[in-house]
Amino acid sequence: MYTSYIGKKFLKLYREKYNKSNAYTARQFFDEILFPLFFDDEKHLMHVGNSPFFQKPKESDVIKYGKKSLAQYNNLINAIEIEPPNMAIYVGFAAKDVEGTTSGQLTSIDFKTDAEEMYASWIGEGLGIGVSGGYVMLIDEEKVLFSLFNGWIQYRKYLQQTPHLKDKQIETWNGHWLCHSFQNNFDLNHPMDNFKVEIAEVQGKIAISTQNWSKVIFALSKKYANTTLIAYAYNLSQTNTTLGFINLCLPDIRRLYELRDKIFINQSEVILKDEEIEKLETFFNFRSACKMGTIGLKALEPSKLREYMPRNSMDYAQGKDFKFSDDNSYYIYSLYKLWIIAMLNKTELLQLASGVATALLEFENQPNNRGKKDLVTLSEEVKEASNLRVFIEKLTAVLDKKPENAQTFRSVVEQTLKMPSDNFPLFSTLIRFEYTYQKSKN
Repeated sequence: MYTSYIGKKFLKLYREKYNKSNAYTARQFFDEILFPLFFDDEKHLMHVGNSPFFQKPKESDVIKYGKKSLAQYNNLINAIEIEPPNMAIYVGFAAKDVEGTTSGQLTSIDFKTDAEEMYASWIGEGLGIGVSGGYVMLIDEEKVLFSLFNGWIQYRKYLQQTPHLKDKQIETWNGHWLCHSFQNNFDLNHPMDNFKVEIAEVQGKIAISTQNWSKVIFALSKKYANTTLIAYAYNLSQTNTTLGFINLCLPDIRRLYELRDKIFINQSEVILKDEEIEKLETFFNFRSACKMGTIGLKALEPSKLREYMPRNSMDYAQGKDFKFSDDNSYYIYSLYKLWIIAMLNKTELLQLASGVATALLEFENQPNNRGKKDLVTLSEEVKEASNLRVFIEKLTAVLDKKPENAQTFRSVVEQTLKMPSDNFPLFSTLIRFEYTYQKSKN
Protein backbone atom coordinates (compact mmCIF):
# COMPACT_ATOMS: atom_id res chain seq x y z
CA MET A 1 0.00 0.00 0.00
CA TYR A 2 1.20 3.49 -0.82
CA THR A 3 0.80 4.56 2.83
CA SER A 4 3.82 2.39 3.61
CA TYR A 5 5.86 3.90 0.77
CA ILE A 6 5.12 7.45 1.97
CA GLY A 7 5.86 6.47 5.56
CA LYS A 8 9.26 5.07 4.59
CA LYS A 9 10.00 8.04 2.34
CA PHE A 10 9.23 10.47 5.16
CA LEU A 11 11.29 8.42 7.60
CA LYS A 12 14.30 8.71 5.27
CA LEU A 13 13.85 12.49 5.10
CA TYR A 14 13.35 12.66 8.86
CA ARG A 15 16.61 10.80 9.48
CA GLU A 16 18.47 13.21 7.23
CA LYS A 17 16.92 16.34 8.73
CA TYR A 18 17.39 15.35 12.37
CA ASN A 19 20.68 13.46 11.99
CA LYS A 20 19.28 10.06 12.83
CA SER A 21 21.25 6.99 11.83
CA ASN A 22 20.07 4.74 9.01
CA ALA A 23 19.26 2.17 11.68
CA TYR A 24 16.47 4.41 13.02
CA THR A 25 13.34 2.41 12.22
CA ALA A 26 9.66 3.03 11.60
CA ARG A 27 8.99 1.17 14.87
CA GLN A 28 11.20 3.64 16.74
CA PHE A 29 9.44 6.59 15.12
CA PHE A 30 6.10 5.04 16.04
CA ASP A 31 7.18 4.52 19.65
CA GLU A 32 8.82 7.92 20.14
CA ILE A 33 6.57 10.24 18.17
CA LEU A 34 3.45 8.73 16.64
CA PHE A 35 2.07 6.80 19.59
CA PRO A 36 2.62 9.51 22.26
CA LEU A 37 1.15 12.21 20.04
CA PHE A 38 -1.64 10.29 18.31
CA PHE A 39 -2.86 7.64 20.74
CA ASP A 40 -1.61 8.16 24.30
CA ASP A 41 -4.73 10.12 25.20
CA GLU A 42 -8.48 9.56 25.40
CA LYS A 43 -8.80 11.59 22.21
CA HIS A 44 -6.95 9.99 19.31
CA LEU A 45 -5.70 11.91 16.28
CA MET A 46 -6.29 9.12 13.74
CA HIS A 47 -8.80 6.38 13.09
CA VAL A 48 -7.74 3.00 11.71
CA GLY A 49 -10.74 0.70 11.45
CA ASN A 50 -10.61 -2.57 13.40
CA SER A 51 -7.17 -1.73 14.78
CA PRO A 52 -6.35 -2.26 18.48
CA PHE A 53 -6.77 1.52 18.92
CA PHE A 54 -10.32 1.16 17.61
CA GLN A 55 -11.20 -1.67 20.01
CA LYS A 56 -11.72 -1.64 23.74
CA PRO A 57 -8.92 -3.64 25.41
CA LYS A 58 -9.51 -6.28 28.05
CA GLU A 59 -9.69 -4.94 31.58
CA SER A 60 -6.90 -7.36 32.56
CA ASP A 61 -4.66 -5.80 29.89
CA VAL A 62 -5.43 -2.31 31.16
CA ILE A 63 -4.40 -3.39 34.68
CA LYS A 64 -1.32 -5.19 33.34
CA TYR A 65 0.01 -2.22 31.33
CA GLY A 66 -1.24 0.57 33.58
CA LYS A 67 -3.72 2.33 31.32
CA LYS A 68 -6.00 1.85 28.31
CA SER A 69 -3.73 3.44 25.70
CA LEU A 70 -0.75 1.28 26.67
CA ALA A 71 -2.93 -1.84 26.57
CA GLN A 72 -4.02 -0.89 23.02
CA TYR A 73 -0.42 -0.12 22.05
CA ASN A 74 0.80 -3.52 23.23
CA ASN A 75 -2.08 -5.27 21.48
CA LEU A 76 -0.94 -3.61 18.25
CA ILE A 77 2.70 -4.57 18.78
CA ASN A 78 1.74 -8.17 19.46
CA ALA A 79 -0.59 -8.32 16.46
CA ILE A 80 2.11 -7.00 14.12
CA GLU A 81 4.50 -9.65 15.41
CA ILE A 82 2.22 -12.67 15.07
CA GLU A 83 -0.60 -11.91 12.62
CA PRO A 84 -0.44 -11.85 8.83
CA PRO A 85 -0.69 -8.35 7.27
CA ASN A 86 -4.25 -7.01 7.38
CA MET A 87 -6.04 -3.67 7.44
CA ALA A 88 -6.17 -3.56 11.26
CA ILE A 89 -2.39 -3.41 11.61
CA TYR A 90 -1.21 -2.44 8.10
CA VAL A 91 -3.07 0.75 7.15
CA GLY A 92 -4.68 0.44 3.74
CA PHE A 93 -4.10 -3.29 3.39
CA ALA A 94 -6.71 -5.97 2.74
CA ALA A 95 -9.06 -7.61 5.23
CA LYS A 96 -7.82 -10.44 7.39
CA ASP A 97 -9.96 -13.08 5.65
CA VAL A 98 -12.38 -13.58 2.76
CA GLU A 99 -15.38 -12.60 4.87
CA GLY A 100 -14.21 -8.99 5.19
CA THR A 101 -15.64 -6.26 2.94
CA THR A 102 -12.17 -5.53 1.55
CA SER A 103 -11.43 -9.20 0.88
CA GLY A 104 -11.22 -8.44 -2.84
CA GLN A 105 -7.69 -7.24 -2.14
CA LEU A 106 -6.63 -10.64 -0.82
CA THR A 107 -4.25 -12.74 -2.88
CA SER A 108 -2.53 -16.10 -2.66
CA ILE A 109 0.76 -14.53 -3.79
CA ASP A 110 3.26 -14.61 -0.94
CA PHE A 111 4.38 -10.99 -0.65
CA LYS A 112 7.27 -10.33 1.70
CA THR A 113 5.78 -7.83 4.13
CA ASP A 114 7.69 -7.18 7.32
CA ALA A 115 6.89 -5.25 10.49
CA GLU A 116 8.76 -2.20 9.22
CA GLU A 117 6.29 -1.91 6.32
CA MET A 118 3.37 -2.06 8.72
CA TYR A 119 4.69 0.61 11.08
CA ALA A 120 5.56 2.80 8.11
CA SER A 121 1.94 2.59 6.89
CA TRP A 122 0.79 4.32 10.10
CA ILE A 123 3.23 7.15 9.47
CA GLY A 124 2.07 7.44 5.86
CA GLU A 125 -1.60 7.60 6.77
CA GLY A 126 -0.81 10.34 9.26
CA LEU A 127 0.51 12.36 6.31
CA GLY A 128 -2.65 11.97 4.23
CA ILE A 129 -4.47 15.11 3.08
CA GLY A 130 -8.23 14.84 3.47
CA VAL A 131 -10.41 16.58 0.88
CA SER A 132 -14.14 16.90 0.23
CA GLY A 133 -15.84 13.68 -0.75
CA GLY A 134 -14.09 11.62 1.91
CA TYR A 135 -10.92 11.10 -0.12
CA VAL A 136 -7.31 11.34 0.97
CA MET A 137 -4.26 12.37 -1.06
CA LEU A 138 -0.67 11.30 -0.44
CA ILE A 139 1.97 13.48 -2.07
CA ASP A 140 5.59 12.38 -2.34
CA GLU A 141 7.21 15.77 -1.81
CA GLU A 142 9.47 16.87 1.04
CA LYS A 143 7.98 20.31 1.80
CA VAL A 144 4.47 18.88 1.82
CA LEU A 145 5.40 16.01 4.14
CA PHE A 146 7.29 18.16 6.64
CA SER A 147 4.58 20.82 6.63
CA LEU A 148 2.01 18.17 7.57
CA PHE A 149 4.36 16.64 10.15
CA ASN A 150 4.78 20.07 11.81
CA GLY A 151 1.01 20.38 11.95
CA TRP A 152 0.54 17.21 14.01
CA ILE A 153 1.47 18.86 17.31
CA GLN A 154 -0.79 21.81 16.47
CA TYR A 155 -3.72 19.45 15.95
CA ARG A 156 -3.12 17.87 19.37
CA LYS A 157 -3.08 21.33 20.97
CA TYR A 158 -6.18 22.41 19.07
CA LEU A 159 -8.02 19.26 20.11
CA GLN A 160 -7.13 19.81 23.76
CA GLN A 161 -8.16 23.46 23.67
CA THR A 162 -11.50 22.92 21.90
CA PRO A 163 -14.13 21.29 24.13
CA HIS A 164 -16.48 18.75 22.53
CA LEU A 165 -14.49 18.66 19.30
CA LYS A 166 -14.62 15.33 17.47
CA ASP A 167 -11.26 13.55 17.44
CA LYS A 168 -9.60 11.16 14.92
CA GLN A 169 -9.58 13.72 12.09
CA ILE A 170 -5.88 13.97 11.25
CA GLU A 171 -6.43 13.72 7.47
CA THR A 172 -9.10 16.42 7.64
CA TRP A 173 -6.84 18.58 9.79
CA ASN A 174 -4.00 18.07 7.30
CA GLY A 175 -6.14 19.52 4.50
CA HIS A 176 -6.70 22.72 6.47
CA TRP A 177 -3.15 22.85 7.79
CA LEU A 178 -1.60 22.55 4.34
CA CYS A 179 -3.68 25.46 3.07
CA HIS A 180 -2.71 27.53 6.12
CA SER A 181 0.99 26.69 6.20
CA PHE A 182 1.43 27.30 2.47
CA GLN A 183 0.10 30.85 2.68
CA ASN A 184 2.65 33.56 1.90
CA ASN A 185 2.24 35.13 5.35
CA PHE A 186 2.71 31.91 7.34
CA ASP A 187 5.10 32.38 10.27
CA LEU A 188 6.75 29.21 11.53
CA ASN A 189 7.50 30.94 14.84
CA HIS A 190 3.81 31.73 15.33
CA PRO A 191 2.19 28.86 13.43
CA MET A 192 -1.39 29.39 14.62
CA ASP A 193 -1.58 33.08 13.71
CA ASN A 194 -4.49 33.73 11.33
CA PHE A 195 -5.42 30.05 11.33
CA LYS A 196 -9.11 29.54 10.68
CA VAL A 197 -10.90 26.24 10.39
CA GLU A 198 -14.58 25.63 9.65
CA ILE A 199 -16.50 23.70 12.28
CA ALA A 200 -19.75 21.80 11.71
CA GLU A 201 -22.06 19.79 13.95
CA VAL A 202 -21.92 16.03 13.40
CA GLN A 203 -24.08 13.66 15.50
CA GLY A 204 -24.25 16.02 18.45
CA LYS A 205 -20.54 16.88 18.35
CA ILE A 206 -18.64 19.62 16.61
CA ALA A 207 -16.20 18.46 13.95
CA ILE A 208 -13.71 20.00 11.57
CA SER A 209 -15.30 20.34 8.13
CA THR A 210 -13.48 18.68 5.26
CA GLN A 211 -11.45 21.07 3.16
CA ASN A 212 -12.56 21.74 -0.43
CA TRP A 213 -10.23 19.86 -2.77
CA SER A 214 -9.84 22.94 -4.96
CA LYS A 215 -8.50 25.00 -2.07
CA VAL A 216 -5.81 22.38 -1.43
CA ILE A 217 -4.82 22.53 -5.10
CA PHE A 218 -4.62 26.33 -4.96
CA ALA A 219 -2.41 26.12 -1.86
CA LEU A 220 -0.05 23.69 -3.59
CA SER A 221 0.14 25.95 -6.64
CA LYS A 222 1.61 28.73 -4.49
CA LYS A 223 4.59 26.61 -3.47
CA TYR A 224 4.98 24.73 -6.74
CA ALA A 225 4.16 27.28 -9.41
CA ASN A 226 6.41 25.56 -11.95
CA THR A 227 5.93 21.93 -10.97
CA THR A 228 3.50 19.13 -11.74
CA LEU A 229 3.10 17.01 -8.61
CA ILE A 230 1.69 13.49 -8.47
CA ALA A 231 -0.91 12.64 -5.85
CA TYR A 232 -2.17 9.21 -4.90
CA ALA A 233 -5.89 9.44 -4.08
CA TYR A 234 -7.92 6.92 -2.10
CA ASN A 235 -10.55 6.34 0.57
CA LEU A 236 -10.35 3.81 3.40
CA SER A 237 -13.69 2.67 4.77
CA GLN A 238 -15.77 -0.52 4.78
CA THR A 239 -14.81 -0.88 1.14
CA ASN A 240 -11.49 0.69 0.16
CA THR A 241 -11.53 2.88 -2.93
CA THR A 242 -8.48 3.78 -4.99
CA LEU A 243 -8.64 6.64 -7.50
CA GLY A 244 -4.99 6.10 -8.41
CA PHE A 245 -2.12 8.43 -9.26
CA ILE A 246 -3.25 11.86 -10.43
CA ASN A 247 -1.13 14.60 -12.00
CA LEU A 248 -1.61 17.97 -10.33
CA CYS A 249 -0.77 20.45 -13.08
CA LEU A 250 0.05 23.38 -10.79
CA PRO A 251 1.55 25.76 -13.40
CA ASP A 252 -1.86 25.55 -15.10
CA ILE A 253 -3.55 26.61 -11.85
CA ARG A 254 -1.01 29.33 -11.14
CA ARG A 255 -1.92 30.99 -14.43
CA LEU A 256 -5.15 32.19 -12.79
CA TYR A 257 -3.18 34.45 -10.45
CA GLU A 258 -0.87 35.68 -13.21
CA LEU A 259 -3.77 36.53 -15.53
CA ARG A 260 -5.64 38.20 -12.67
CA ASP A 261 -2.79 40.68 -12.31
CA LYS A 262 -2.82 41.43 -16.04
CA ILE A 263 -6.56 41.57 -16.68
CA PHE A 264 -7.74 43.58 -13.69
CA ILE A 265 -4.79 45.93 -13.24
CA ASN A 266 -6.94 48.95 -14.16
CA GLN A 267 -10.19 47.67 -12.63
CA SER A 268 -9.73 48.11 -8.89
CA GLU A 269 -13.47 47.75 -8.30
CA VAL A 270 -13.54 44.16 -9.52
CA ILE A 271 -10.01 42.91 -8.86
CA LEU A 272 -9.94 39.50 -7.20
CA LYS A 273 -7.94 38.85 -4.07
CA ASP A 274 -6.14 35.53 -3.66
CA GLU A 275 -8.59 34.33 -1.03
CA GLU A 276 -11.52 35.17 -3.31
CA ILE A 277 -10.06 33.06 -6.11
CA GLU A 278 -9.48 30.23 -3.65
CA LYS A 279 -13.14 30.23 -2.57
CA LEU A 280 -14.00 28.91 -6.04
CA GLU A 281 -16.71 26.25 -5.94
CA THR A 282 -16.23 23.73 -8.72
CA PHE A 283 -18.55 21.98 -11.14
CA PHE A 284 -16.60 18.74 -10.71
CA ASN A 285 -16.28 16.94 -7.40
CA PHE A 286 -12.91 15.43 -6.49
CA ARG A 287 -13.72 11.98 -7.82
CA SER A 288 -14.87 13.40 -11.18
CA ALA A 289 -11.80 15.63 -11.38
CA CYS A 290 -9.55 12.61 -10.81
CA LYS A 291 -11.22 10.78 -13.70
CA MET A 292 -9.58 13.31 -16.02
CA GLY A 293 -6.20 11.88 -15.01
CA THR A 294 -4.83 15.40 -14.65
CA ILE A 295 -6.15 18.08 -12.33
CA GLY A 296 -5.63 21.42 -13.99
CA LEU A 297 -7.72 24.41 -15.00
CA LYS A 298 -10.43 22.30 -16.62
CA ALA A 299 -11.10 20.52 -13.33
CA LEU A 300 -11.59 23.93 -11.66
CA GLU A 301 -14.56 24.89 -13.82
CA PRO A 302 -16.79 27.18 -11.67
CA SER A 303 -19.82 25.31 -10.34
CA LYS A 304 -22.59 27.44 -11.91
CA LEU A 305 -20.87 28.72 -15.03
CA ARG A 306 -22.84 26.42 -17.35
CA GLU A 307 -26.03 28.19 -16.34
CA TYR A 308 -24.84 31.13 -18.47
CA MET A 309 -23.46 29.23 -21.44
CA PRO A 310 -25.55 29.19 -24.63
CA ARG A 311 -28.20 26.50 -24.41
CA ASN A 312 -27.14 23.17 -25.99
CA SER A 313 -23.53 24.33 -26.38
CA MET A 314 -22.45 21.97 -23.57
CA ASP A 315 -24.09 19.50 -21.20
CA TYR A 316 -26.25 21.32 -18.64
CA ALA A 317 -25.86 24.70 -20.42
CA GLN A 318 -28.96 26.80 -19.69
CA GLY A 319 -28.46 30.06 -21.56
CA LYS A 320 -29.36 32.32 -18.64
CA ASP A 321 -28.47 36.02 -18.68
CA PHE A 322 -26.05 37.03 -15.94
CA LYS A 323 -27.49 39.57 -13.50
CA PHE A 324 -25.44 42.31 -11.82
CA SER A 325 -27.47 42.79 -8.67
CA ASP A 326 -24.94 43.38 -5.88
CA ASP A 327 -21.22 43.44 -5.04
CA ASN A 328 -21.08 39.64 -4.95
CA SER A 329 -22.31 39.41 -8.53
CA TYR A 330 -19.34 41.51 -9.68
CA TYR A 331 -17.03 39.13 -7.84
CA ILE A 332 -18.68 36.11 -9.52
CA TYR A 333 -18.47 37.79 -12.92
CA SER A 334 -14.76 38.49 -12.43
CA LEU A 335 -14.06 34.93 -11.33
CA TYR A 336 -15.94 33.40 -14.26
CA LYS A 337 -14.22 35.73 -16.72
CA LEU A 338 -10.81 34.96 -15.27
CA TRP A 339 -11.29 31.20 -15.54
CA ILE A 340 -12.57 31.42 -19.12
CA ILE A 341 -9.63 33.53 -20.28
CA ALA A 342 -7.20 31.17 -18.55
CA MET A 343 -8.82 28.25 -20.34
CA LEU A 344 -8.73 30.03 -23.72
CA ASN A 345 -5.10 30.91 -22.93
CA LYS A 346 -5.20 34.02 -25.08
CA THR A 347 -5.77 37.40 -23.42
CA GLU A 348 -6.44 39.03 -26.79
CA LEU A 349 -9.75 37.16 -26.89
CA LEU A 350 -11.01 39.26 -23.98
CA GLN A 351 -10.53 42.44 -25.97
CA LEU A 352 -12.16 40.80 -28.98
CA ALA A 353 -15.14 39.61 -26.91
CA SER A 354 -15.49 43.09 -25.49
CA GLY A 355 -15.42 44.52 -28.99
CA VAL A 356 -18.17 42.18 -30.16
CA ALA A 357 -20.28 43.06 -27.12
CA THR A 358 -19.85 46.79 -27.84
CA ALA A 359 -20.75 46.28 -31.50
CA LEU A 360 -23.91 44.35 -30.59
CA LEU A 361 -25.04 47.07 -28.17
CA GLU A 362 -24.46 49.74 -30.80
CA PHE A 363 -26.31 47.59 -33.32
CA GLU A 364 -29.34 47.33 -31.04
CA ASN A 365 -29.37 51.02 -30.23
CA GLN A 366 -29.23 52.51 -33.73
CA PRO A 367 -31.28 55.74 -33.71
CA ASN A 368 -34.42 56.23 -35.76
CA ASN A 369 -34.68 52.58 -36.76
CA ARG A 370 -38.17 51.15 -36.98
CA GLY A 371 -36.83 47.64 -36.99
CA LYS A 372 -35.19 48.04 -33.60
CA LYS A 373 -36.99 45.02 -32.16
CA ASP A 374 -35.71 42.90 -35.02
CA LEU A 375 -32.20 44.16 -34.36
CA VAL A 376 -32.43 43.18 -30.70
CA THR A 377 -33.68 39.74 -31.70
CA LEU A 378 -30.78 39.28 -34.13
CA SER A 379 -28.30 40.41 -31.46
CA GLU A 380 -29.78 37.84 -29.08
CA GLU A 381 -29.42 35.13 -31.70
CA VAL A 382 -25.71 35.91 -31.97
CA LYS A 383 -25.28 35.53 -28.22
CA GLU A 384 -27.43 32.40 -28.09
CA ALA A 385 -25.60 30.56 -30.89
CA SER A 386 -24.77 27.06 -29.64
CA ASN A 387 -22.12 26.31 -32.26
CA LEU A 388 -19.67 28.11 -34.49
CA ARG A 389 -21.68 27.65 -37.70
CA VAL A 390 -24.76 29.40 -36.28
CA PHE A 391 -22.59 32.06 -34.64
CA ILE A 392 -20.93 33.03 -37.95
CA GLU A 393 -24.27 32.92 -39.76
CA LYS A 394 -25.86 35.38 -37.29
CA LEU A 395 -22.81 37.65 -37.23
CA THR A 396 -23.00 37.85 -41.01
CA ALA A 397 -26.64 38.90 -40.76
CA VAL A 398 -25.65 41.65 -38.29
CA LEU A 399 -22.86 42.77 -40.59
CA ASP A 400 -25.27 43.05 -43.54
CA LYS A 401 -27.32 45.56 -41.54
CA LYS A 402 -24.39 47.45 -40.00
CA PRO A 403 -21.15 47.10 -42.01
CA GLU A 404 -19.24 49.59 -39.79
CA ASN A 405 -18.11 46.73 -37.52
CA ALA A 406 -16.69 44.62 -40.34
CA GLN A 407 -13.14 44.60 -38.93
CA THR A 408 -14.23 43.45 -35.47
CA PHE A 409 -16.44 40.69 -36.87
CA ARG A 410 -13.80 39.58 -39.34
CA SER A 411 -11.30 39.23 -36.49
CA VAL A 412 -13.70 37.26 -34.32
CA VAL A 413 -14.50 34.85 -37.14
CA GLU A 414 -10.78 34.29 -37.81
CA GLN A 415 -10.08 33.60 -34.13
CA THR A 416 -13.03 31.30 -33.56
CA LEU A 417 -12.16 29.24 -36.62
CA LYS A 418 -8.68 28.68 -35.15
CA MET A 419 -9.77 27.60 -31.67
CA PRO A 420 -10.64 24.02 -30.66
CA SER A 421 -14.36 23.33 -30.97
CA ASP A 422 -14.80 22.80 -27.22
CA ASN A 423 -13.46 26.32 -26.61
CA PHE A 424 -16.21 28.00 -28.60
CA PRO A 425 -18.85 27.80 -25.80
CA LEU A 426 -16.34 29.48 -23.47
CA PHE A 427 -15.64 32.32 -25.89
CA SER A 428 -19.34 32.75 -26.60
CA THR A 429 -20.02 32.94 -22.86
CA LEU A 430 -17.28 35.55 -22.52
CA ILE A 431 -19.09 37.68 -25.11
CA ARG A 432 -22.33 37.24 -23.16
CA PHE A 433 -20.65 38.34 -19.93
CA GLU A 434 -19.01 41.36 -21.55
CA TYR A 435 -22.31 42.34 -23.16
CA THR A 436 -24.16 42.17 -19.84
CA TYR A 437 -21.39 44.01 -17.99
CA GLN A 438 -21.30 46.88 -20.51
CA LYS A 439 -25.09 47.10 -20.50
CA SER A 440 -25.14 47.32 -16.70
CA LYS A 441 -22.77 50.28 -16.84
CA ASN A 442 -24.98 52.27 -19.22
